[in-house]
Amino acid sequence: MKRLCILTLIATFAAAGLLQAQNPLSNDAKNSYTGIKNTITRAAEEMPEADYSFSTVPGKVRTYGEIIGHIADIQLMLCGIAKGESKRGDAGTKKTKAELTAALKASFDYCDGVYNAMTDAEGATMVKMFGRDLTKLGVLNFNTAHDNEMYGTAVAYLRIKGLVPPSSQGRP
Repeated sequence: MKRLCILTLIATFAAAGLLQAQNPLSNDAKNSYTGIKNTITRAAEEMPEADYSFSTVPGKVRTYGEIIGHIADIQLMLCGIAKGESKRGDAGTKKTKAELTAALKASFDYCDGVYNAMTDAEGATMVKMFGRDLTKLGVLNFNTAHDNEMYGTAVAYLRIKGLVPPSSQGRP
């Protein structure tokens, strides 16, 4: 009985490894996305409510809250493209930290499903993004790159307010 349990356990791990190896590109895309998702979520939580209206150059660049809303809205659109759906967010109309972090969470929840379901074969399918042809994995990788770009902007806002950005705090 003990031997059967051990063999079953080995077979289960081998099968899981084989399934993981079948989609290395989509798994890499998902891992990159998950990393920035966790960092942006922490950054959204880090900034106090009162500073969600802060802008480094008032009237010229986005407020911190607008950055969070922009991430949420663009993610919905990009993950929708990769999924074959037309998605539009409304985070641009939200103002409070609670509303914006809820919109951000909703966009991550939607994108989680897209990244989790993506396979390398499906990811190679061509779609239109901003008028050009791109693979679905290309769209998802663009989403991750955009998230990283927006996080870089958010870092400046956090530092100006005397806060340490999540990526500089170390792992939780």
